[in-house]
Order: sequence, then structure tokens, then C-alpha cells
Amino acid sequence: MKNYLTLLLAAGAVLPLSAKTITEITGPNGDLVVKVDLKSGKASYTVHFNGQTILDPSPLGLITSLGNLSEGLELNGDIVTGFIDETYSLPTAKFSTINYKANEVIIPLKDKKNNYFKVVFRLSNNDIAFRYDLLPSNGKTYCVIERENTGFDFPKHTTTYITPQAPPGAGWEETKPSYEEEYTMNEPVGSVSKYGVGYTFPALFKVGKDWALVSETGVDSRYAGCRLGESSKDGLYMIEFPQQGENNGIGSSEIGMTLPGHTPWRTITVGSTFKPIVESTIALDVVEPLYEPSQEYKYGKGTWSWIVWQDESCNYDDQVTFIDLAAKAGIEYILIDAHWNYQIGYDRMPELIKYAQSKGVDVWLWYNSNGYWNNAPQGPKGKMDKSYIRQKEMQWMKDLGVKGIKVDFFGGDKQETMKLYEDILNDANNYGLMVDFHGTTLPRGWERMFPNFIGSEAVLASENVYFEDYHAKKQVLNSTILPFTRGAVASMEYGGVFLNEYFSKDNKSRHKRYSTDAYELATLVHYFCPVQFLAITPNNIDDKPQYLFDFIREVPTTWDETKFVDGKIGEYCVLMRRKGDKWYLSGTNALAEPLKLTVNVPELSGKTVKMIHDVKDRKSSGFKEVKVGKDGKLKLEMLNDGGIVVFE
Repeated sequence: MKNYLTLLLAAGAVLPLSAKTITEITGPNGDLVVKVDLKSGKASYTVHFNGQTILDPSPLGLITSLGNLSEGLELNGDIVTGFIDETYSLPTAKFSTINYKANEVIIPLKDKKNNYFKVVFRLSNNDIAFRYDLLPSNGKTYCVIERENTGFDFPKHTTTYITPQAPPGAGWEETKPSYEEEYTMNEPVGSVSKYGVGYTFPALFKVGKDWALVSETGVDSRYAGCRLGESSKDGLYMIEFPQQGENNGIGSSEIGMTLPGHTPWRTITVGSTFKPIVESTIALDVVEPLYEPSQEYKYGKGTWSWIVWQDESCNYDDQVTFIDLAAKAGIEYILIDAHWNYQIGYDRMPELIKYAQSKGVDVWLWYNSNGYWNNAPQGPKGKMDKSYIRQKEMQWMKDLGVKGIKVDFFGGDKQETMKLYEDILNDANNYGLMVDFHGTTLPRGWERMFPNFIGSEAVLASENVYFEDYHAKKQVLNSTILPFTRGAVASMEYGGVFLNEYFSKDNKSRHKRYSTDAYELATLVHYFCPVQFLAITPNNIDDKPQYLFDFIREVPTTWDETKFVDGKIGEYCVLMRRKGDKWYLSGTNALAEPLKLTVNVPELSGKTVKMIHDVKDRKSSGFKEVKVGKDGKLKLEMLNDGGIVVFE
């Protein structure tokens, strides 16, 4: 339900070009303030939180085929303000029911050639969202957006926690950008990125004692996915469009738009702690569903042979083994990964899928997204990038009872790539299929926009931990960064829960795992995705205590509520999530030494809870029941590279 309270400024209140602040908007509780200025024909905005400056005057505007909509601007009528109060339900978000309350301001502008557009700002208590609405002008009902003049000008004392954008055609088999770069930690603004081509959303900034997370949402086939450019020496980051080399150089980096049309929302979440960042839903609040789900989708967990047993395991016999593992563990799905098309073959897939279903296990299938934008050899290829072939393939899957697809190796963020994402999702919904993307960009409000979308990788995920000892050593460190960055804005299909001591089928060779078992279980709560594919292997059933698998079976993958409990980025993180009337707590410790911590969890006051925790030998875990004090205080202990789960 939406309630709009519209208040018009005084009639005829068109301010002259010499004016400065033309409007001020605050969040409902007054802590967050945005001032919009119009001076010498240029528009800008500043952001303040609790009286502190978060953004210095930052530019607004667009460069289009209609004209330069960032210069020679003046107001084109009354500024309209309003209040939005909307409650919606979403089974695939970190909250199942969300109440979005925000103040809104709509600023009508025009340039000297009478090209018309509006800047729309929405402010909730800790979130800012803004976009441009473009209008037909001078008989034109279309335009090309050549670039945005949108910027984020942080004070000089700001430091950053951001990931560099990778250049196109780099990396394994020319598959980058795949959005799997490492986060920089506490670097000053003005630092040059690793590759010199800017940064990937979301981007976290420390501004004095406050935090600000910048991202975007609401991207579909009507726009491109954007990024932040390189910072000026003083801390100004501008919106950048995709690099021309993305998609193997095919297609434009510019954006075609019919009029009226609008850009995606730029979002900024601000807080004096990580609580509003971890709990923010702004990426979903300002978007709308693009279609209805064709059916009720079932979420859960899946086994996944590829992550430890690799390519050669995608054969008939090994998949039977992992189907049996799923059945024994009480897990709903199996993901059959790359090469199944010729290592199993289309002729034998009906038999294998029928076997899985006889065990109470449903099937997901892996696909390559493309034929031309990188050199990744894995198949099936050429099945997802053409509509008539894709729909025929999806009909085949529907007839066999396949429940979802994992589509991999995308080529960038150009508008035509956004259209491919949209087309895959839309067609999949028509055939009753859920969709997971890998080798992919950040989801931008897609959980709400596309009801059969369950998540994306878009992170330095579990496969990198498998491939390199370097990344295995940093696995726990990442768990103290991602809840405040990538995991704060969208569902993240990480693919973890390694229980082998070594990253190998024989559990003896290759590099070892540095994390504890309790840490691995904690990631099931720490990282949110409605369908999670796990790195457990058949030997783990015998190697590990039953209580680990009881937890794996019982822990939800969708949630009714999410809470930040405690944490310091790069050191440790404690979160809680609720399903129904039961709470689940996860903690991870990236410090070089064990951590003892007392947390305040009033939701568990006076309750007896279960705890899976680290033990000193690091090769096992402990299980115990603990009574939480009536004051809601709970003592946690985690080893270095360790973790903990607490649950009712």
C-alpha cells in the first residue's frame, strides 16, 4: 500500500539561476539530510548525517543526444514533495515483510534548449535513493545517454573498502569482468585502483565516525550496469558506463532510451554503525516486480560435486553419488555442473533426473551463457543466448522436472547484457525454473523485480578458495567484509561449507583448509541466498558428527528478519537471522588470535540455545546447550579463522 502526501511549493516559485539551495529533504527521523543546489546552471547535492558531512557538493546531470542536461539548467515548475509508506512481502529477501517509509522530492528541470527532465530523491532514515526521469522534448521520444554527470564527492579524510573493476577480456579464458576481485581495506580516497578503470558496486566508505555504502538498483534491459570511476585526488567518484571492450567489444557502452524513461536508482546507505547497512532493504524498496511468479518456488540447499571433485565429476556415476549424499543429508537439490551435456549426455539425463526424484532430490543444471563474448569452453553452450533455442531447452527441462538453472560466464554490463539477463529470467519463469547467475554482475534489485531469481555469485566466492591457497587463507577475512558490502545489497550464492580438511577428492592432497568446521556452518547464516549449493562431499557423512548435518538440514535459507549484532570490518562479524519464531546467530573471527566476545541478544533472553563452536584441535567442533541470561548477554568464543553458530 502506498500513501502519497503531495505538497506544492508556492505557485510560480521558479527560482533564478543565481539561487543556491533550491530544496532540502530529510529522512523521517531527521538524521539524514540532502540539500539540492542550483548555481550557475549546474545542479548538485550534499549529504549530511547527524550534522556531519557525508558528501560534499556532488554533481547531478546527464549528457544525452538531446543535449547536455548538466549545464544551463533552471527549474521548470514547482518542486513536489511527498511521503511514501509502502508495505510489501518478499520471500527471497533478508526480511520477509518490509515497511518502506520515505520522504520524496521531485525536482523538475530543463536546459536552455527546453529539454525536460526530473531529479527524484527519496530519503528513509538511513537510505538515499535518487534517479533521473527523462521526458519527451522538442518532439523527440527517444534519446541516447552518452554518460552520466552523477558524482559522489567524499570529504578528503574518507577511506575506502571497495573492489576494483577488472578490464574486459582479462583473466581465465578472457572471462573478466566477473566481479571476483579483492576488497581494498581502509585506503584513502584518491588512491588509484588496481586496474585503473574504477570500482565495482557496492562501495563502502568510512567518513569520520560514519559509514556510507554506495550502490545502484533497478537495472534491467532499459539501462546498463554502471560502476564508479577512478577517484579524483579530493575524493570525487563519478558514475561510469561499461567499458567498450566488454562483450568482446560488441554493442555500445552508451544507453538507448525511449521517452518518457528513467535511469536506475543510485543508492547511499549511511550509519554511525554497520546496523543500517546490514539491515538495509533500499535495493528492493524502490523497485517493482516486473512479472508475477508462474508458480510457488521451493527454496533450500543442494549438493554440488564440481566445487571439490571438479569437471571430471560431472559424469553419471558421480552424480548418483551426490544425489545419494543429498538424500542422506536431507538436502533438497543437486546441482549438475558444466560438461554434463557430453560427460552424461542428453540421452541419459532423463534417467538420471528420474533417479534423483526417486530419492526425493530435485535437479538444477548448469549452462554457459554464450557463444562469443569469452573463450570459456564449458558446455552446454549456445543454449541461453538465443530466444527460440533457449525456450526449446527450457521446455525440455520443464518436461523432465528440472527446477532451476545456473548460468555462467557473462560478458559485462552493457545494455544488451542486461537484456540477456532479463530474457533468461523471464523465459525461465514461464517454464517454472529458478535462476542463479555465476561469472556475473551484481544483482540490482532483481530479487523483487524477477520473482524466480534466487541469487548471483558476483563475489570472490568458494571456487577461488578451492583453486588457490592464497584465497583459502583469506576466506574468513572475507566473511568479515562481505556482510557490510556485497552481502548487504543483494542475495549472494557463495557455494561454501567445505568440511574436507584438504581441497581434494581424496582429502589428502592439494592445499589445506584453514577455517574451522564451526566457521563453515556459520556461513549458512552469514551469507544469504534462497538456494545454497554446498561443498560437502560424501566422506563427510562418516567423517563428521551428526549434529553438523542436523544443522545443515534444518537451517533455513530464507528469513523473516535480519539483525546486525556486532562486528569490526576485517576483524570479526556477528549476525542474527530469524525464521518464524526461531533465531539463528552466526559469528566469524578473522583476527590472528582467538576472540572472546559478549554480545547483547535480547531476542534470546532466558532461553536455552544450542551452540556449535570451535575446539582447540581445529579438526573438529563442539556442541553444547547454553542458557542465555535474562539480561540477554551471551558469551561467544571463536578461534582465529574460526566461527560459531547459536540456534534455538
